[in-house]
Amino acid sequence: MRHLLIVLLVSYSLSVMAAPRPFQRILSSPNGRLTLTVSASDSVRFSVSSAGQTLVNPSVIAMILADGRTLGNGVPQRSRVQSVRDSILPPVVTKRRVIRDRYKELVLEFRDKHALEFRVYDDGVAYRFRTDFTDSITVRSETARFAFANNPTVYYPAVQPRPEVDRFHTSFEEPYQIRSLSQLPDSVLCFSPVLLAPPTGPRIVLTESDLLDYPGMFLARQGNGLTGVFAPYPLTEKRIEAEYSQVVVANRADFIARTTGKRTFPWRVLVIGSDRDLPASDMVYRLATPNRIGDASWVKPGKCTDEWITNINLFNVPFRAGVNTETYKYYVDFAKRFGFDRILLDAGWSDNNDLFKITPGMNIPELVAYAHSQGVKLSMWTLAATLDRQLEPALKQFQSWGVDFIMTDFMDRDDQKMVNFYTRVAEACARAKIMIMYHGAYKPAGFERTYPNAITREGVLGSEYNIWSNKATPDHDVLLPFIRMVSGPMDYEPGLLSNATKEQFKPISGQVMSQGTRCHQLAMFVVYDSPISIFSGNPSQALLEPRFMEFLGSVSSAFDETKVLDAQLGQYIVTARQKGNDWYIGGLGNWSAHDLKLSLDFLGDGAFEAVSCTDGPNADRNPVDYQFSTKTVTRTESLPVHLAPGGGFLIRLRKK
Repeated sequence: MRHLLIVLLVSYSLSVMAAPRPFQRILSSPNGRLTLTVSASDSVRFSVSSAGQTLVNPSVIAMILADGRTLGNGVPQRSRVQSVRDSILPPVVTKRRVIRDRYKELVLEFRDKHALEFRVYDDGVAYRFRTDFTDSITVRSETARFAFANNPTVYYPAVQPRPEVDRFHTSFEEPYQIRSLSQLPDSVLCFSPVLLAPPTGPRIVLTESDLLDYPGMFLARQGNGLTGVFAPYPLTEKRIEAEYSQVVVANRADFIARTTGKRTFPWRVLVIGSDRDLPASDMVYRLATPNRIGDASWVKPGKCTDEWITNINLFNVPFRAGVNTETYKYYVDFAKRFGFDRILLDAGWSDNNDLFKITPGMNIPELVAYAHSQGVKLSMWTLAATLDRQLEPALKQFQSWGVDFIMTDFMDRDDQKMVNFYTRVAEACARAKIMIMYHGAYKPAGFERTYPNAITREGVLGSEYNIWSNKATPDHDVLLPFIRMVSGPMDYEPGLLSNATKEQFKPISGQVMSQGTRCHQLAMFVVYDSPISIFSGNPSQALLEPRFMEFLGSVSSAFDETKVLDAQLGQYIVTARQKGNDWYIGGLGNWSAHDLKLSLDFLGDGAFEAVSCTDGPNADRNPVDYQFSTKTVTRTESLPVHLAPGGGFLIRLRKK
């Protein structure tokens, strides 16, 4: 009996020693404010707190492969922590010349050649999977759960179901809905970014970065949090014939991605901060894969005109306005006069389905020669399905015309196959030294760092919605910097010169007006990130107001530094941008009036000439009303500014 007892005790002791111990590691941000806790036993979980306040409760992370393996399962074999203090010098300077990249990183390495990487910045937390398999893999699903504490208010854009396409088909252009997390219906499919506002403490923007060769992340409510939902891989597609034909998914697979086994996956990102922090954040950019195109000195930010929103409804001209050579020469003259780098030939310059079938009345060689003589470049719209089919010959044609910037439109998906279309087009354009902008597009997710020629994109409900709806309100406009813009630049296309109150507004094609004041439209050129800023107003109206247009034309589209001076989520935002020795301050407001006092302590020493364009005294009744003023200021002063309902302002400060 004694011998048997000894054997049983030894056996029990060995079994305890062999069991893996639960893992836990706590990591703080460089400034100590944010805390990330990572634990692992049966699965990996993470939680986040800010200054002791819990923001995210323990949330499960996993990736399930088609062969049955679950990544992020169990206890890691080893872990390591490092601190990074670095700076990024972006090859194309658009928001700031030097980007600080400081974080703490935790890497969990598992036995079967995969790892989880976590980073904690002062302005957020992110994680991603990394695999080191020899063979390719098929990802059946990914578990990305975010269990938010204290039932935050959610600001979210929801996919609107359409009978002719599946639930993952969307233009990524919807107004924000606002409700508590507990009241968000389980059936709603949101596209990121979304913003979560706890009752107290910082805001949280949930999004992703480094989206390459993998589907984008939608979000749906699950219990007290949100969970990632990913479009399955397209097995078969079909073409929907329409004015703007596009390829849609007919049948999807039972997996979300087939990909190489040795790679990193997209970052799941929580940008965390105050109302002033979020619009200025470049965390998504920092997390993205660095420049893949090599020398990017030929990528040139600038300003552009567009004629599509106003339906080319010109007046005071001696020709029939429309898609013809004379009209676009008129746009070239307008661009030269007011300091625009290029004009966009939007949909209609060619057959939508054949980029080599030029519309009658268009003499492209003549227009190219005229634009060149005026120092103005041409840019071209394309339909994505057509560009995909004619890519290489079309780019050669564009090169022969001196075109250095194109738009492609109507993708309306972010499954793996469509994500790879973005990469393929960006790479082809880079070889041809052509910049590319995507419309009908998902959010940038840092793509502009990886492919600097992919300089801006849509993925936003912008000016064009004034043609057919009342969705582009000042309330909507002022939310964009806190949510959508956190993911990267956005092509809103401001500049409409017919402006209306809420009661006056009507969507009228050809006589398009905007809601809010003229200065609300003007301020967008500073408040919104878009290195190619597009003026969508009617040039015939603009020519009647040369001082206003000269002022707008003097505003840069890319900046050396960006500071948010004042902001209140959903109420107003004031942003200062530096270009050389000059500063520009833009402010946007919602449908309420606001009186603000702007500190100028960010300026350098010496005196500055401040030229202000602000809402006029009657802008609350007639939103076209604006007024100019000029004064000399120094950094010790403050400027009072009044925003009318739906108002805005723009101030240019030049060193004297």
